[in-house]
Amino acid sequence: MPEANISRNTRITPRVMPGFNLALGFTLFYLGLIVLVPLSAVFLKTFTLTWEAFWAAVSSERVMASYRLTFGGSLLAAALNVVFGGIVAWVLVRYRFPGKKIIDALVDLPFALPTAVAGIALTALYAPNGWIGQYLEPLGIKVAFTPLGVYIALTFIGLPFVVRTVQPVLEEAERELEEAAASLGASRWQTFLKVVFPGIMPALLTGFALAFARATGEYGSVIFIAGNMPMVSEITPLFIITKLEQYDYAGATAIAVVMLLVSFALLLTINLLQAWARKRGQSTKE
Repeated sequence: MPEANISRNTRITPRVMPGFNLALGFTLFYLGLIVLVPLSAVFLKTFTLTWEAFWAAVSSERVMASYRLTFGGSLLAAALNVVFGGIVAWVLVRYRFPGKKIIDALVDLPFALPTAVAGIALTALYAPNGWIGQYLEPLGIKVAFTPLGVYIALTFIGLPFVVRTVQPVLEEAERELEEAAASLGASRWQTFLKVVFPGIMPALLTGFALAFARATGEYGSVIFIAGNMPMVSEITPLFIITKLEQYDYAGATAIAVVMLLVSFALLLTINLLQAWARKRGQSTKE
């Protein structure tokens, strides 16, 4: 009887949000309106091209150079942010020091700062006559108007994604496990690899995916510091804008479709790795 009463009370408990059918319908409608319809328009516009015209638009030497810079730079920047963003998150969670709240707030600055302002600021810093560039120029290190400048800009805008993804996971981590490993004779490095890292690896992969996705579509903070030289420092989003300015809408959407498919494939791979890491972590705990 008590079990029956509990199940009956559970069934009649009012829900704060509307019912499942209404919520699911609204979700599908909203995603379709905001995501699927624009993406469908991109594909439909691309279908107006013949296969030969499509291949010529997406595989020219200049476009391929922009692919290499955009995707290669995004992968490199996301990888750097995984390493250094993880260190920043670790310091913010595990240590107390003066100015901690200020540094914590500075992490979110790339979120709030307009991308064009970020690009101008980075260019002012790393230009040959900039605050930092004037010291790098005599050493033969050119940052502004080179691919290196693109990597720095993409790293700048992707850092918060890793920090804010890893930080809450570290805050919820059980430090008793680390203390137990240390009491059993494990070194700090062994404790990190065997105890800490498996717990934060899914968060690191999520941060990597978010930083990569943000970097592939970045435009405003890159065009100022890149110099936009064809075959050297021209990113794919800028090439799409160039196509649109030339009223080549089909060519622009064709390049956009390639970017979309490649980004989707990479993100799908990262999500599968994240699911595998989470499952592996759960099995290890059990």
